[in-house]
Formats: sequence, C-alpha cells, structure tokens
Amino acid sequence: MLKSEKVEDFFQDFLKMLPEDLRVYRQDLMNNIRAALNGAFARMDLVTREEFDIQSALLAKTRLLVDELEKKIGELEQHLPKDTN
Repeated sequence: MLKSEKVEDFFQDFLKMLPEDLRVYRQDLMNNIRAALNGAFARMDLVTREEFDIQSALLAKTRLLVDELEKKIGELEQHLPKDTN
C-alpha cells in the first residue's frame, strides 16, 4: 500500500534521526512503521488512487447521462399542452 516517494523520504529522514546504536535495527523498524501506517490507513477506510479514478470516470459518465436526460425532458415538456389554470 505504501509506495509513494514521500513515504520513502519520510522513512529515510526518520532513519537518519535515529541514534547509531538503533540503526542496526533499521529493517525491523521500517517493517514495524510500515505495518503501523498500513494499519492506521486501513482503519481510515481510504480508497486507492485506482479506485478513486474509476469512480471519478463513472461519475463523469453519469453526469453526462443526467445532462442528456434533462435536455430531453425539457424538450418533451415544451410539447405538452399548457395548463389554463
């Protein structure tokens, strides 16, 4: 899940701040931090970029269909007899 360059930059900056004696646990720390972040993100109920893009495309297509239907309804309403009330 975490593949972003910003996340990798965060890890590198974090590891640089560690004291020398903790750097021997580098891989373990990275794995634990990744797991913690993945768990936090999972609890946030976030969507992936791919899912977002699919939903955006679907929404745009639906918007076009709604616009077309509104136009057709408007045209049909013009052909209805006028109320004399």
